[in-house]
Amino acid sequence: MSATATAFAPASIGNVGVGFDLLGHAISGAGDRVSVQRVGTPGVRVRAITGCVTELPLEPERNTAARALQAMIAALELDHGFDIHIEKGIALGSGMGGSAASAEPLPRAALYPFALAGEAVASGSAHGDNIGPALLGGLVLASPTQLLSLAVPAAWHVALVHPELILETRRSREVLAGAFHLSEFVAQSTHLALFLTGCQRGDAELVRAGLRDVLIEPRRAALIPGFAAVKAAALAAGALGASISGGGPSVFAWFTERAAAEQASLAMQRAFAAAGIGANAFVSAIASPGAEVMQCSL
Repeated sequence: MSATATAFAPASIGNVGVGFDLLGHAISGAGDRVSVQRVGTPGVRVRAITGCVTELPLEPERNTAARALQAMIAALELDHGFDIHIEKGIALGSGMGGSAASAEPLPRAALYPFALAGEAVASGSAHGDNIGPALLGGLVLASPTQLLSLAVPAAWHVALVHPELILETRRSREVLAGAFHLSEFVAQSTHLALFLTGCQRGDAELVRAGLRDVLIEPRRAALIPGFAAVKAAALAAGALGASISGGGPSVFAWFTERAAAEQASLAMQRAFAAAGIGANAFVSAIASPGAEVMQCSL
């Protein structure tokens, strides 16, 4: 009963501008590690939390990774339990996604509903735009019941700039309350269709025409000091499009090549600095790997 496993799940970009609660893609360079030990005692216990964030709930019902394991135990009717060690590499309130891990030998897609249960604890709703890419890697369409990997040219890269700010997901969702105009919904639907078609065809100009969020970004932009200047810096550097990553405050931009993304990330950092805010930058292939089991002993 002493089997152990350690899994890594990458950070991710939720929404990808035009796919609110539906689209996300993984990024390399940051992520969480979770070590799990199978024990004879039923239930789930969070034994330790280390890394860049340690002020997280130890109670299983309030912890993202533990809640996911609880859901799995109930669904599979397991008679054993798990002890968990969490090493955080993704800052809270960063807009870079979150993850939960499991050591059971299940297909990745089968882990999705359990991870959604953990996501609901973290953000108050079960949406899979971060969970999906963390599990599968690359660009993912996440419906409430299934995940679909979407093709993106291997050369395309993203620049993600994370300002030294915290913006809680619940706060960034509060500003979305109220009615949206039908014209906004039609425009967003048009952009989403252009974006998805452009990805499927590898057509950068279609993606450029579609990667424009007219629905969510206008309501959230004011929550991120310097956002307009950061986005403008990305577009001036040749970005196919730029927007808020997840609920913010991180900002992302897509490029057709790595060199352009690297140069743009510096310009985006300078724009945040002009607003008096320090920022870290990540440059990653959009088609980055998803979660992986790093170690497993039975």
